[in-house]
Amino acid sequence: MSRIKEFLDKAGVFFLATADGDQPKLRPLGLSIEMDGKVLFGVGDFKNVYKQLAANPKTEIVAALPDGKWLRYTGKAVFETDPKYAEAALDAMPDLRAIYNEQTGNKMMVFHLEDASAVVIPVMGEGESIL
Repeated sequence: MSRIKEFLDKAGVFFLATADGDQPKLRPLGLSIEMDGKVLFGVGDFKNVYKQLAANPKTEIVAALPDGKWLRYTGKAVFETDPKYAEAALDAMPDLRAIYNEQTGNKMMVFHLEDASAVVIPVMGEGESIL
């Protein structure tokens, strides 16, 4: 898991793919944390991305580095029920507390990937499985 987190940190921004019916959807994210042996991601309960993952948890995360290497992290999104994960995510990006709080009613929904694979792929050549 640490290699996945390190890659995401180096990339800064990464992309999460979901499905909306038969239409693929892709959006940039920047929040990831490592906790309890998992790489965790957060999305808002009021956003379409959350609704899409709840309806179809199969997802893929892709990140790229300036040297051309890229990460493909594929699996099934499993949402965490323990609030400690949302708190840790908000601690990692405190500016998000303006969006996710009791006054707004918005909740940070944190998930990790299960039944997952992760491959780092160079510009040319075969990828290396890191999970």
